[in-house]
Amino acid sequence: MEKGQRYDFIDQFRGFIGVLMLLGHSSYYLNAFWKQLNEFDPLFPSWGQFALRYAGYICAPGFLMMAGGMTWLSFHKRLKKGAHPWKAKWHLIQRGIFLIIIQITWVNSSWGGFQTFNPWHLGIISTIGFSMILLSLIVSWQWYYRLALALGILAIHPLLLNISFNPDNLPAKYLMEAFITSGSFNKYPIIPWFALSVLGSVMGTGWFELWKTHHKRVIMGLCIGLTAIGLAIVIRVFQGYGNIFSYSGFGTYSFFIDQKYPPSLFHNIWFFGIVVLGVTLFSMIGRVCPKCLSGFSIIGKVPLFFYAIHLAILGIFVKRIDLFYREGSILITLLGFAIMMVIMIPLSKWFYGVKLRSNNYFISMI
Repeated sequence: MEKGQRYDFIDQFRGFIGVLMLLGHSSYYLNAFWKQLNEFDPLFPSWGQFALRYAGYICAPGFLMMAGGMTWLSFHKRLKKGAHPWKAKWHLIQRGIFLIIIQITWVNSSWGGFQTFNPWHLGIISTIGFSMILLSLIVSWQWYYRLALALGILAIHPLLLNISFNPDNLPAKYLMEAFITSGSFNKYPIIPWFALSVLGSVMGTGWFELWKTHHKRVIMGLCIGLTAIGLAIVIRVFQGYGNIFSYSGFGTYSFFIDQKYPPSLFHNIWFFGIVVLGVTLFSMIGRVCPKCLSGFSIIGKVPLFFYAIHLAILGIFVKRIDLFYREGSILITLLGFAIMMVIMIPLSKWFYGVKLRSNNYFISMI
């Protein structure tokens, strides 16, 4: 994206999910409930603990979809400037490779406060990187071909989860966790999350090209988002194909949390709808009250910087120094979150200024 040319509602929504991500990470480091929480089959004692955990569930789908939308926009902007298609794609591939390197160097080690170097692990940032590389290969496709591909992947993924493998066979374990299921090597398998990235690119075609007016963007966003949520509810209610866990009753904790690691079909369709409605809502609010959401833009303009630095700070002070590591309650979690926001907002604003002024390749990638 060119400097000075931004879509405010996208920056604001990215900033919003960045804030929710920080809230989730504050809970991960400070909340004593994590001592008993099973991420692969979570049970919650209260709505407060449920809300803290569930608030972060939108982050991965949100970032994958935003990355997909911005990948489409970046590619077509470069084409309009006269760049050769493969040169425009190479820029996206470099960005994807950079994200993978950041994951295995900085992010993995930052979780523990840089006590050890841990390159043998994949995560959400590397999955975004792999998805960007794969998306660059199809970004020139018409939106309906990309939509068909994404829906096909989401429909087939539940079948792929039935593939049996021996976890003691390391090549099989790494291959399955890299692409299909979740485990210690990778919680974010590439195949289902890539599908959300592709869906984000489809939405990007609408947001940035097809829907010329704010009114059209809102109408289409509401229709698509509500349709996706309705479909997700149908998938969940019948507890058949596309579900991983059963639920105890409509509207209970277990109804909303099927599984994130790996994501079920219900999870992906549900949060696709939530993200589309969220972006639509931010677009609507921005037209009525342009300054109401401007604070989120500070974070949304430098999402990778925000992610990498807040994780490092929490890792160093909470995990490495053992400052209230998983000793607190909901209140302590919220207090820690507030302190981190006070730290990260000026840091993010400063770095965005640096990024605007700099022509450094490395800084441009962050």
